[in-house]
Amino acid sequence: MSEPTISARRGQLDRYGSLSPAPRPEGLADILERVLDKGIIIAGDIRVNLLDIELLTVKIRLLVVSVDKAMEMGIDWWRHDPMLSTEAQGLAEENRQLRERVEELERERE
Repeated sequence: MSEPTISARRGQLDRYGSLSPAPRPEGLADILERVLDKGIIIAGDIRVNLLDIELLTVKIRLLVVSVDKAMEMGIDWWRHDPMLSTEAQGLAEENRQLRERVEELERERE
């Protein structure tokens, strides 16, 4: 008896004659959408020791999520990073000006 080779649109017959779901090919876009929606965390530590003396430790933490998911998790560092936010750039400039003014006032007081 030969194995069934009949395939259907929604699945195909396995060797026992029952209908199994067809393998769904996932493209890169589908995988990326799922990762960004759910999130993925990669974490690891690298340590270099010589004769039980720790020479170097590197801690790697990588979180890949969509902006919406990150904000849902309470992560929004890009809003305050002066390199990424024009609002933060304005605050950095204001901070610099205030420091200069404080230094000027301290010099006048002396």
